[in-house]
Amino acid sequence: MRIIFMGTPDYATPTLEALQAAGHEIVAAYSQPPRPAGRRGLEVLPSPVHLTAERLGIPVFTPKSLRSEDEQAAFRALGADAAVVVAYGLILPKPILDAPRLGAWNGHASLLPRWRGAAPIQRAIMAGDTETGVMIMKMDIGLDTGPVALTEKTAISETVTAGELHDRLSALTAKLMVEAMARLERGDLPVTPQSEEGVTYAAKIAKAETRIDFHRPAAEVRDHVRGLAPLPGAWFELESHGRPERVKLLAAGVEAAPSVAPPGTVLDDRLLIACGENAVRLLALQKAGGKPLPAEEFLRGTQVAPGSVIG
Repeated sequence: MRIIFMGTPDYATPTLEALQAAGHEIVAAYSQPPRPAGRRGLEVLPSPVHLTAERLGIPVFTPKSLRSEDEQAAFRALGADAAVVVAYGLILPKPILDAPRLGAWNGHASLLPRWRGAAPIQRAIMAGDTETGVMIMKMDIGLDTGPVALTEKTAISETVTAGELHDRLSALTAKLMVEAMARLERGDLPVTPQSEEGVTYAAKIAKAETRIDFHRPAAEVRDHVRGLAPLPGAWFELESHGRPERVKLLAAGVEAAPSVAPPGTVLDDRLLIACGENAVRLLALQKAGGKPLPAEEFLRGTQVAPGSVIG
């Protein structure tokens, strides 16, 4: 089939590669415009999808919006049978959705209607979900509201991080989208409307919510940490040389608190921290400008005294 691929981050690149490997003609790749990168933002870098498409010899388009008549006419002129959308990041107006002969199909990283929106992987982990998956959905003008064609589920363990789940779901999306396009080409891809019950929204992660709140139960703190690991990273402040220093926490475990203490209190010399309920053992940490370290290595260079309070 003639396919227009629309995606931006590295999550989407396996799907683009898999569709081309399956023999489809990828007539164009649409991605968000190159953005400033580096500490000072002096370098402008194309997106991972943009770079992958160029490597594969696929024409790339990077409009800031698809709402203009000129952009919509250019899209229609590509004569695509279908559009495949994976983490594109721009709203698709109805003329774009209607342009491909067989519609626009989205690979979404949640079990819809749970976690519609921008950050379904992080939100599922942060909420303590034990299961997630990938769904291939025929797009409509709503936010992830279209009918679902294919689903594949996967378990979320108590230790998996957002980064690890991201990679697993990225591979599942590629596999499932290849199957979906093969069935679409055969005329054998029925869809089922989403349930009206159980709708939740996965808003973008705000900077303000990345700070750890040790007043919460330990299980919630652990899920908050792994849902933000490795990026953007959950963090707390530690007193260092008379001033607060920000430290990212990349992994934590839940333990029973050996004594009653205010949340944020350091309970032993191996980084057991009191929470609103039970305690968390800090397992992997990272200072600004430093590399991730296991707790025992972190403690070799940083003193954290039992009885002190972090947060």
